[in-house]
Amino acid sequence: MSELHGRALTELRGQVVPGADAAEPRRRLRSSGGPADRIFRGAARGSGTLVLLTMLLVGVFLSWQAWLALREAGWGFLTTAAWEPDAGRFGIAAVLTGTVLIGLTAIAFAVPLALGTALYISEYAPPRLRRTLISLVDLMAAVPSIVYGVWGAFFLQSHMTGPARWISTYFSWIPLFEVDGADPGDPLATATVYTSSTFIAGMVVSLMVTPIACSVMREAFSQAPVGEREGALALGATRWGMIRSVVLPYGRGGVIGGTMLGLGRALGETIAVYMIISPVFAVQWHVLQNGTNSVSALIALRYGSASELGISALMAAGLALFLLTLVVNFVASSITARSRAGAGAEA
Repeated sequence: MSELHGRALTELRGQVVPGADAAEPRRRLRSSGGPADRIFRGAARGSGTLVLLTMLLVGVFLSWQAWLALREAGWGFLTTAAWEPDAGRFGIAAVLTGTVLIGLTAIAFAVPLALGTALYISEYAPPRLRRTLISLVDLMAAVPSIVYGVWGAFFLQSHMTGPARWISTYFSWIPLFEVDGADPGDPLATATVYTSSTFIAGMVVSLMVTPIACSVMREAFSQAPVGEREGALALGATRWGMIRSVVLPYGRGGVIGGTMLGLGRALGETIAVYMIISPVFAVQWHVLQNGTNSVSALIALRYGSASELGISALMAAGLALFLLTLVVNFVASSITARSRAGAGAEA
């Protein structure tokens, strides 16, 4: 009798006595929603499944087409620099190295530019000017890559040989900035050793990835809590102090996500790089020196005249680039998700 009385009091008070309902299964609250909710849920689920299925099919297709070349080359495909499929000597050591160096050079220029632009738009620009700047940044992302390539080949290249010569003269003790065959003491030495280099190609690609990185960073910065902003200012912080203590830590995920997203775009850039570089099939670590290569430029250069084995080798190179960009994007997603602004940056 006392147990029934106690259970009744518990139900009336809305409390749960430990062990009283242990035998009863817990019920899950579910919201069925209306027809619109079910349609939207099905459409979202179908879209996500379609994207994953498409990526899987792309990977399967590249693997199938690349099997002939991978079976012929074996593990030497990753360590061979030459590209002579008809002679049985081919590999991606040179083009993969050039791809990574061009991407890293582009990110080295793009991240400071994107970070400064994003901070100015979100924190300093007047509201009317802010809308104009956002539109201009978005328009930069819509410019075709061949336009950047033409601009880089016919304008930027001739104007960047001087800075490249200066860097090589004073920083050639760093192996990355050394240029073979250059004489820093000869002012009349030819400048062709500094053209068509990783440095120039990376600068052009950096302008192409800056709008993407800037957009992600700006969205992350704009979602910093207003209360924390006002609290920092109320405690006497300057505008830059508030940005440094509130906005930048909150937008760390956006900065990392935008950087990695830009790197993924830079690794796969084709036309602009193809128009600027002088293709060489040797591992070229000197970023200021003439001659480099990339996986995408190799495919564009050799696809039209390749044999059956050559096509398979190009597919294998494309598979390597596909896996590399997947790894970069997965790393970016994991880092962004762990950060404070991860959810906002992904949105």
